[in-house]
Amino acid sequence: MKISLKKLSLIPIFIVTLLLTGCMYPTDEKVKLETPYPEQLDSIQKAVNSYQKSTNGLLPIKTRDLSTDIYIKYPIEFSKIVPAYIEKIPVNAYENGGIYQYVLTEVEENPTVKLVDLRVAERIRELNLRKNINGYVPFKESVGKNVFAIDYKKMGYEKAVTVPSPYSDAHLPLIVGGDGKFYIDYSLELNRLLKEMKPKVKKGEDIRFLLADNYPVLPAYSLPYTVNNQNEPVFMDKSK
Repeated sequence: MKISLKKLSLIPIFIVTLLLTGCMYPTDEKVKLETPYPEQLDSIQKAVNSYQKSTNGLLPIKTRDLSTDIYIKYPIEFSKIVPAYIEKIPVNAYENGGIYQYVLTEVEENPTVKLVDLRVAERIRELNLRKNINGYVPFKESVGKNVFAIDYKKMGYEKAVTVPSPYSDAHLPLIVGGDGKFYIDYSLELNRLLKEMKPKVKKGEDIRFLLADNYPVLPAYSLPYTVNNQNEPVFMDKSK
């Protein structure tokens, strides 16, 4: 059986595509296996607490730039607690090929173990690659003060890019700030919590804590939100 040179030339591309797809975008089955359980977070929390106690207050975290987003600023350095304080790294951790980065929040007063869904970071990385090719980000209408919708057609996409929400079955849109950076829009989930929980929040207050406090996964790669006069989530005006 003869195979044309044209077909042969496509084989390496096909193989690379399969490899990239498998590495970058986990199957639904794998994601189910990597679902975070309270027991996993509890065991890591105990290990962090033990480490902090035995090191006179130090935390097992990696060093990041001060300007880093607060929700991804303090990733846990597993080499500092494994195997001395916990037997092994969780199967769903990034260091084990999983989709979650284990991080700490409230490091000054109450260091708490939380998660960052790295599928979000992968989507943003994908958009940044496309932005670098185009040399700019095509904006559409404004969706907030210095926040814009993305013109995906001008970026070469057939449809809008979304990410799976870590809080529900919804898919969340991405937006772009005036700084040219991409962010996840958590408005849908914040609006849901405002209606369901009816929390006491104030205009001008960053309400992302509603997600950070009530779920194991943090609203990473996002802009600050507050509420308007109708108690609906809106992007916070940083100029004020």
